[in-house]
Amino acid sequence: MFPVRDENPHFMTPYVTYGIVALNVLAWVLLQGLGSEAGLAYSLCDLGLIPGELLGTVAAGTQVPLTPSFTCVVDRQGDWRTVVTHMFLHGGWFHLLGNMWFLWIFGNNVEDSMGHIRFAIFYLLCGLAAAGLQVAFSPDSAIPMVGASGAIGGVMGAYVMLYPRVRVHLALWLGFYVTTAAVPAVFMLFYWLLMQLIGGAVSMGREGGGVAFWAHVGGFVAGMLLVLVFRKPELVARHPYHGWSPRGMGGPA
Repeated sequence: MFPVRDENPHFMTPYVTYGIVALNVLAWVLLQGLGSEAGLAYSLCDLGLIPGELLGTVAAGTQVPLTPSFTCVVDRQGDWRTVVTHMFLHGGWFHLLGNMWFLWIFGNNVEDSMGHIRFAIFYLLCGLAAAGLQVAFSPDSAIPMVGASGAIGGVMGAYVMLYPRVRVHLALWLGFYVTTAAVPAVFMLFYWLLMQLIGGAVSMGREGGGVAFWAHVGGFVAGMLLVLVFRKPELVARHPYHGWSPRGMGGPA
């Protein structure tokens, strides 16, 4: 299932959502060389989050092969800047485009519920929570972690708390046949969360790279909780389908 659009209007220009997309694209172009082998390798090694390097559980000098021709050397133990920088890097074109599409579908309405400054802080906090849970589940990993998925998971967690009844239109691939279906956001987003939980459980104990499922879970849960603090009820009430009950959270039915 892939979201195509939602039936949720937004009322303010989502400047922060635009800005986050722009920062991710600029990082892809300027720091990651549009996905070139050298650009990806250097950016992941220098700016990706390596749990074992961050916590000092991997010995300095440990070599991690990232590509057939490039090896990353763990040598910056305790480098906390990567907790932030990893959120703006990606491992490939599809990784970048998929993340930015999900952010655009759900981010504008979440920004609409908080205002610009609150949303920027909220986004970063969700990314930090996502990184924290992933590091907690793989404290000895020497594999760099990159991607905005954890922070965007937080946006999705906030969305399901704010607008669970809003219909989200999905593209469905049934073999060679592609169709669309509209489902409540709560169905689509909790299905996504379930997939991350299953993926995280299956990946436990495995070594090597892969999807940071626990980062997705950490971001999503953080978003569900933080939105209760960051949302502004008067902004949420402008949306015709907010809240869990048919009458929303004090707004119109």
